[in-house]
Amino acid sequence: MSACEPLGAPRKAAILISSTRAALGIYEDASAPVIADWLQEQNFDVIPAIVVPDGPSVGAALQGLLLARPRVIITSGGTGLTPDDTTPEETEPLLDRLVPGIMEALRATGREKTPLAALSRGHAGISGDTFIVNLPGSPSGVMDGLTVLTPILEHICDQLEGRHAHH
Repeated sequence: MSACEPLGAPRKAAILISSTRAALGIYEDASAPVIADWLQEQNFDVIPAIVVPDGPSVGAALQGLLLARPRVIITSGGTGLTPDDTTPEETEPLLDRLVPGIMEALRATGREKTPLAALSRGHAGISGDTFIVNLPGSPSGVMDGLTVLTPILEHICDQLEGRHAHH
């Protein structure tokens, strides 16, 4: 376990975008800026977003980001049903513990707007002392995920840092 950050000091966070088309420059990813702005509002120092093609590059990028020891990694994309949507499969082996309630809440929040939210296969969990969550690739799915995370992310980080107080 790493040393706790001083109270009030910004924590580090990373963003990983899984999108073959964005990685190839076919279109500009719209989710990373939304996530980065939200993380900054939550008092995180944000490592510049990484955009990789769907598939095994997601797992390699996650392993690289974990070496930077961010408190939080948020992924976006690759959680659907197409053959190359493998972000959950690339993420799960890196997780020491799953936190399934977060994904249940994310899917429930998304289903209020679209039944397609039920198709998101993402994971949320802990790798060492880093919280990782897989959000959908759409900006609206990302916003739903951030809505779910807003009231709980600080508590997650506090627990990972050994602060067990309940808010």
